[in-house]
Amino acid sequence: MYQDKFVFSQLSSFLNRSKFNRLAAKYDGDKYVKHLTCWNQLLALMFGQLSNRESLRDLIVALEAHLSKCFHLGLGRKPIAKTTLATANQNRDYRIFEEFAFHMMAQAKEKRAAEESFISLLMAFIILKEDVQSLMSYLKMQPNTLLWKI
Repeated sequence: MYQDKFVFSQLSSFLNRSKFNRLAAKYDGDKYVKHLTCWNQLLALMFGQLSNRESLRDLIVALEAHLSKCFHLGLGRKPIAKTTLATANQNRDYRIFEEFAFHMMAQAKEKRAAEESFISLLMAFIILKEDVQSLMSYLKMQPNTLLWKI
């Protein structure tokens, strides 16, 4: 039986982890950390946001319910305690997550611009194709129009 990755882990695979790790090192985010790294904190908060959790307690209960899947979601093997996550949210430098969000927004803007230019190029080609087809149908109706005297 074929089993693929969880949807959450597929979503998190789009994130640039090396860029995030550089930002965490820049602001000493993982200094003196044993278990809950900045990356694990980001994934836990993303899980809470995507699963529509209303509080920190609700998030921790959901993570504990899926404890056997946490490793495959990228959250590590050990359970995350509510006090650990609360302390991390309070003490970690917010600029790690802020700069990473700005980096992701810049990437999205670049991809959108590339898609828009591709779409405009595609639309121009479709319009050109329609013009060529209408010209060809006109020439079929009047075949002698291409014969000029020089």
